[in-house]
Amino acid sequence: MHPVALLAASSLLAACTAPDLYTVGQGWQKEQCHRLADPAERERCLRSSARSYEDYKAEAGRAKSR
Repeated sequence: MHPVALLAASSLLAACTAPDLYTVGQGWQKEQCHRLADPAERERCLRSSARSYEDYKAEAGRAKSR
C-alpha cells in the first residue's frame, strides 16, 4: 500500500468509534452471507449479521463476567 494511502486509511480508522467499526464489519459479513450457496446457511448467516451493536455489547459483557 502506498504510504500516503496508508496514512489516510489509519486516520480514518482512528476517527471511527467502536459502533462505526462494528457496522462496517456487519456490512462485510452480510456481503459474505449473500455469497453462500445453501439457502439455510445464508439465512442463518444473515440473522447473525443483523444483531445490533447494543445487543453485541450486552452479550460480550455477559460473556466477560462469567
